[in-house]
Amino acid sequence: MTERKRKIVNDPVHGFITIDHPLIFSLISHPFYQRLRRIHQMALANMVYPGAMHTRFHHSMGAYHLMSCALSELRGKGADITEGEEVAAKMAILLHDIGHGPYSHALEHTLVEGVSHEEISQLLIQSLNREMNGALDLTLAIFNDRYPKKFLHQLVSSQLDVDRMDYLSRDSFYTGVSEGVISYDRILKMLVVHNGELMVEEKGIYSIEKFIVARRLMYWQVYLHKTVLSAENMLVQILLRAKALASRGIELFASPALRYFLYRHVGREEFVRDEECLRQFCLLDDYDIMGAIKVWGRHEDKVLSLLCTWLANRELFKVTLSNEPFDAGLLAEWKGKVREKWGLTDEEADYLVFTDTASLKAYDVMDEKINILFKDGTVRDISSIDNALVSHTLARPIKKFYICHPKI
Repeated sequence: MTERKRKIVNDPVHGFITIDHPLIFSLISHPFYQRLRRIHQMALANMVYPGAMHTRFHHSMGAYHLMSCALSELRGKGADITEGEEVAAKMAILLHDIGHGPYSHALEHTLVEGVSHEEISQLLIQSLNREMNGALDLTLAIFNDRYPKKFLHQLVSSQLDVDRMDYLSRDSFYTGVSEGVISYDRILKMLVVHNGELMVEEKGIYSIEKFIVARRLMYWQVYLHKTVLSAENMLVQILLRAKALASRGIELFASPALRYFLYRHVGREEFVRDEECLRQFCLLDDYDIMGAIKVWGRHEDKVLSLLCTWLANRELFKVTLSNEPFDAGLLAEWKGKVREKWGLTDEEADYLVFTDTASLKAYDVMDEKINILFKDGTVRDISSIDNALVSHTLARPIKKFYICHPKI
């Protein structure tokens, strides 16, 4: 391992990223981690922004780089950070997304029930820790906010964490949406530890406001773009239909890992008690799902074949957004049209016509606050500062209703 203690990775967003610790290198080399190369960071956003083909591996490495920069900056300002804490914090951010399934959130509500990617991340880190003879004990403490130096957890998970700093910068780079560009380098320079917590120096207020504005714009312009919503909802409907068919014993093409989740109920209990469940999950990636979709396009089940053919060929559902819930009569009208056109039952039509909601709170005053440290030593939440942009608009939640249906 000695000759591999220092590796340089060339990243298009941050430049050269240095891996300079054998423990970190062994973690990145692990199959659980390498799997992230096969999971797109932005799921099906490439249906709208063709450049959005980057992976969770890219993002995790970028977040690791920003964590390295943040720790170096804080140490330079006098924060007490030992070498062990530095390595543990870097491993915590490397592992923060390890529990994501294929196409990210689509799998959470379909093939796997009642268990979030955060919980799966937790279980995978525990599994890795056993394999690495306790080397991740401190990483787990930081990850779970059970370590006295709270600022280390805040860098991993808060409203101003390096995870958000990287994905906003990276996603705007790969989509070409310049509204997401943030001054992450300036934000890192403005970070400070005060009373054991992560804060921002007073002169960094405007950079933080820009950061929160960029997040809001990226959500409505990219992550919750109505065509992205259409594609990702179609994927969810495909997986729900496949699961329903599998529960009836109908034969479906699937890789061994996909078959494992299609043909049995897998919930939180199964993940907790069965190591095999975790192992199968780590064999599952975007390729399993898209390979199945290509084949299912020729399945005899009309609903499954229609959905798969449409998604593969980018014949996406029409999405209509509204500030108010849709009238039940409109939903029934569209279901009637769909039933008639494709000769479907009421139950089958439910897969092709449905409503849902999209919501965002760009800054959540009830969550981990972004605190500003003023020169006189006072500390204030950014939303409570006079004339702050955040207090007027960005802390207000926005909820939109939408209806999806085939274009007829």
